[in-house]
Amino acid sequence: MFVNQKNRVALISVSGDPAAEIGQEEAGGQNVYVRQVGLALAQQGWSVDMFARRISPDQSAIVQHAPNCRTIRLTAGPQKFIGRDTVFNYLPEFVQQFLAFQKQEGIQYPLVHTNYWLSSWVGMELKKHQSLVQVHTYHSLGAVKYRSVSDLPAIASTRLAVEKTCLETVDSVVATSPQEGEHMRKLVSTQGTIEMVPCGTDIERLGSVDRLTARGELGIPEDAKVALYVGRFDRRKGIETLVRAIASSKLRGTSDLRLIIGGGARSGESDGIERDRIQSIVKELGIEAITTFPGRLTESDLPIYYAAANVCVVPSHYEPFGLVAIEAMACRTPVVASKVGGLQFTVVPEVTGLLVPPKDDAAFAEAIDRILENPAWGEQLGETGRQRVEIAMSWDSVASWLGCLYEKLISQNAPVSAKTSQVAA
Repeated sequence: MFVNQKNRVALISVSGDPAAEIGQEEAGGQNVYVRQVGLALAQQGWSVDMFARRISPDQSAIVQHAPNCRTIRLTAGPQKFIGRDTVFNYLPEFVQQFLAFQKQEGIQYPLVHTNYWLSSWVGMELKKHQSLVQVHTYHSLGAVKYRSVSDLPAIASTRLAVEKTCLETVDSVVATSPQEGEHMRKLVSTQGTIEMVPCGTDIERLGSVDRLTARGELGIPEDAKVALYVGRFDRRKGIETLVRAIASSKLRGTSDLRLIIGGGARSGESDGIERDRIQSIVKELGIEAITTFPGRLTESDLPIYYAAANVCVVPSHYEPFGLVAIEAMACRTPVVASKVGGLQFTVVPEVTGLLVPPKDDAAFAEAIDRILENPAWGEQLGETGRQRVEIAMSWDSVASWLGCLYEKLISQNAPVSAKTSQVAA
């Protein structure tokens, strides 16, 4: 017999394990989002199970994060890392494993919040087996991604079709910025329900270190001019644009200009290959002496690196939201970002940072120089950024918005008899 508890939810993230170490292969913003939303929901009284695909026999099947929050890893296909574009064929097994887990636990989730298009397919299949509410967050849209890709992967047509069906049929799709919502309407479908709920960040952990302390820990001189990149090594992240911008900076050779490129997986993996390419460009441009590659940054590292920087640069070709931008803002560090996607929502031009055209080396160089040459203004931008994040982008506020959405949809989906009994009670 299944127990359908109203406050029990499943967050499904097939290819974004919330218990994974951030910075590993294909582990980034999606993983952070799912884990932090799950933890915040649990603190607000929800019982949260987060489901991901198991990629190694050495991984624990269940990771308990908090009393009411855990990650459950399901076996779907071989227990090894498989790129997102090749996971689709193993999704039917994931669905069956999810159903088997419910049966084993004697529970039935009234709501699933799916993340990324692969998980949306899983959620839609689960709805064929049981009555449930499905909420979905895309994290990235194939319709946007494929516009800038010359060679489409074999899975492209399937992804586009799944994303369209998802928007048109699930109970609610969460857009993390107004720009992402506009892209859904223009590029995916005019049908379906969209709610706008931004991403969040940890405002207690981030912002806890001041610049002088951070620089002392990293051995960076007090008067250095530091530009920082944080994230995966992926061509779409635009790191080459940043490197070329620093090489053409007016400050090069006239002050203690420094570039820190943080993140990355092991050599030989896909982002390791991109890191090697970026390192070769750094050498070619003659900025090896001022460029540092500290490697993967842990959660304890991030507050220090963000705080040590004068400016954080997010040169992505596209970002649905851009978690790095608000992490930097939480640490009172101004942001220079591409004028694309959700970055146009998170970064307020001339208020919390600057927005420039993507792939424009000269525009990035000019924007970075403006902030580095005006430290008092940079500090003002950073303080305003911190205020913006505190007000609207903490994980607690995000979880509150999502919780209200869940409650509304679960209530609407409740059987008529259950609604009648609630009224009578």
